[in-house]
Amino acid sequence: MLHAMIVDDEAPARSELRFLLEETGRVDSIVEASSAREAVEKLMEGRPDVLFMDISMPKTSGTQLAEALHKLKNPPAVVFVTAYSEYALEAFDVNAVDYLMKPVETERLVQALDKVQERIRPQQATRTSVERIPVEKGGRKVLVPIDQIRYIEAKDDYSCIYTDTDRYLSTTSLAQLENKLAPHNFFRVHRGYIVNLDYVEDVEVVSSGILQLGINGVEGKKISVSRRRVVQLKRALGL
Repeated sequence: MLHAMIVDDEAPARSELRFLLEETGRVDSIVEASSAREAVEKLMEGRPDVLFMDISMPKTSGTQLAEALHKLKNPPAVVFVTAYSEYALEAFDVNAVDYLMKPVETERLVQALDKVQERIRPQQATRTSVERIPVEKGGRKVLVPIDQIRYIEAKDDYSCIYTDTDRYLSTTSLAQLENKLAPHNFFRVHRGYIVNLDYVEDVEVVSSGILQLGINGVEGKKISVSRRRVVQLKRALGL
């Protein structure tokens, strides 16, 4: 599953692309930005696999942002989404993975996602080598094996990491942990929770169709699932 960011100064365009991406069932999380500057701010919180980006935006254009991203060690893939075909050559000059014309067709979007997957596969292979997470416990650093983590909860400026026997604090944001742990079958079910799907014991439908997850090894804990993540979660769990 991919982590995506949509960068477009027009809200309706962002909403339409978000809908199409969610319909593909290939994207795990989507962050939106209305400008290049906002995109940079959100990139500092957690790096997505791919940016779906308009080219013609106020102040800083999409191609200018793409050029800046190349300075990163492992830059996200870039797919330009624009209404103007004359920008195509400019887009590929900055090593864009694909170039989609508005209005975006589902078939072309799926093709773009295939190309993105091919581009980022080496990066994902590197990311899967992360096997332990550094945390704070009793004033010292502890390395927690990721296969012992049941779920993670956002708490003020910290992330609380729960195993079946203990709780640890981390200064790493939930967004950053999400990027690190997604290849290991972790899923962000809510803006405040990441769950290790290997430990989901039961799925319960409560009032108004809200889903709650029971976690193996954590007695009495029920984690609610955000409505917009229900479809993706069901696919991930094979429901």
